[in-house]
Amino acid sequence: MKAILVDDEPDGIRTLKKMLELHCPNVEVTATCSNAIAAKHQIKELQPDVVFLDIQMPGKSGLELLTELPAKSFEIIFVTAHNEYMLQALQYSAADYLLKPVDEDRLIEAVQRVENRLEAGKKEGMTEVLLHNLSKTGNPSEMRLCLPTLKGFIVLKLDEIIYCEAERSYTVFHLDKNKTVIVSKPLLDYENLLKDTSFLRIHKSFLINLHHVKEYQRGEGGMVIMSDDAEIEVSRRKKDQFLLKIKEAFRY
Repeated sequence: MKAILVDDEPDGIRTLKKMLELHCPNVEVTATCSNAIAAKHQIKELQPDVVFLDIQMPGKSGLELLTELPAKSFEIIFVTAHNEYMLQALQYSAADYLLKPVDEDRLIEAVQRVENRLEAGKKEGMTEVLLHNLSKTGNPSEMRLCLPTLKGFIVLKLDEIIYCEAERSYTVFHLDKNKTVIVSKPLLDYENLLKDTSFLRIHKSFLINLHHVKEYQRGEGGMVIMSDDAEIEVSRRKKDQFLLKIKEAFRY
């Protein structure tokens, strides 16, 4: 894979290049750039398979660079310092990213995912989703959730999701119009990602969208009826939290 590294910090470039040489011999670094202007020229000239892109740089940011490229025929692995809102937008967008200082295991995993997509001929094109989500930082309910699938990915508004169901190490998304999407990530990942929204884990196997609750039936834990008529048990230990969240969501 031909790669271009873009980072305004020389130490960051040197470290990442060395890590790629040691742990990812299938990656050939064809150019390194310290700013977005140089990167724009090199990307057009060299047509890389993957760009390791620092997001926050003086002058033009990595994201501004992406908006100026008319066709993005390459994969992107974002490189960023820890920033809560930035990470949330990246995670919602299912983008590959590395936190500084770069961890070698995360690097190997990200490169492997990119390689798999290239071999399958899949150009993910998640940049537009990421740019939308970054415009909604601090308001996760308005973000788009990008779900990776076997064929590529699907982009959803959160209100399209009725509930999520654990199926071993997979998560089944139950959507409106009787659609389902299976994602090869555990339910816990989405519980953590959606914690600041209308979603709540009410059972070890179910994460529900409170906006789709149609009815609640009392019991030891109780039962909720969702907008698609699915009946889902509320675990006893989650009952109080569920009732509190319902009061907050609907102000009854």
